[in-house]
Amino acid sequence: QVQLVVSGGGLVQPGGSLRLSCAASGIFSINLMGWYRQCPGKQRELVAIISSGDTIGYADFVKGRFTISRDNAKRMVNLQMNSLKPEDTAVYYCKLSTFGGENYWGQGTQVTVSS
Repeated sequence: QVQLVVSGGGLVQPGGSLRLSCAASGIFSINLMGWYRQCPGKQRELVAIISSGDTIGYADFVKGRFTISRDNAKRMVNLQMNSLKPEDTAVYYCKLSTFGGENYWGQGTQVTVSS
């Protein structure tokens, strides 16, 4: 049974930090692991992505502030978010893609940056 469990969202003040985690079970041959977000009134967008070979890409709006990492043994992907801004407020989703072309989304987690 495929399951993605996302944790780590919440309320934080501007300039603060949060760490999101996404743990997968029942999924094998994972290639890409990524984080997306959907800001209020906007479409879902890519935040960060990491390949099985540890090639990493970031959206320009998070470069230097967010760090993505993965633990292949645990089938987990993390997103360390520092220097958070109010415009980072969004629902964050993890997405896993296998070498076979299957895509799996985790449930969203709310991140709210507000004083």
